Amino acid sequence: MSANEERQVATSAGLNKQRVVAEAIRLADRDGVDGLSMRRLAGSLGAGAMSLYHYVANKDELLDAMIDIVFAEIEPPTEETDWQSAMRREAVSTQRVLAQHPWATSLMESRTTPGPANLRHREAVTACLRRAGFSVLMATHANWMINSYVYGYALQAASLPFDTADELADMTEGVYLPQLPPAEFPFLNESAAELVAVGYDPTEEFIFGLDLVLAALEPLRGSV
Repeated sequence: MSANEERQVATSAGLNKQRVVAEAIRLADRDGVDGLSMRRLAGSLGAGAMSLYHYVANKDELLDAMIDIVFAEIEPPTEETDWQSAMRREAVSTQRVLAQHPWATSLMESRTTPGPANLRHREAVTACLRRAGFSVLMATHANWMINSYVYGYALQAASLPFDTADELADMTEGVYLPQLPPAEFPFLNESAAELVAVGYDPTEEFIFGLDLVLAALEPLRGSV
């Protein structure tokens, strides 16, 4: 089939760039991004592999578009509140979006040809920090620190073998504690038992750490 025939098939199948990118994200959400290929994506869309190149030139362009959609889903900081509240909401939104698209975490800072949503989000973050009184250098430091925390948390959270406090409690009592005899691991045993007793919720860790990061950055406003 010629390239022109591939385009005609794609058009008749209702393909467009938006649908191609949306399907790529759906596959990545389900199976991860490593196994995503143009051929596999085309098969999922019921189109010929060559037809996709009418909408994206290559896989890098496809990844750029996918990451741009992810950035578009994140709530940017606004001028309607203080900088800590604005960046807190942005970080919480980022963490929530990355939990939905775990494949994206390692790609968020890798795009050398960022899309419009990507750039608009970065502009909003930089504007928030600069208007708060951070110098260009300190705003850069702050952005790096916040992103490092959010992305690091997202990577760790995606690898945990539990999602809720109840699941952690069940796993601790049934799996972890039997491996922690108190005579050999007194502090680990004590910690595990007490966390179960108080109903420790691991999902609260994100906000705990984020607030520490934001509080540590506050004194740097106005610094060179």
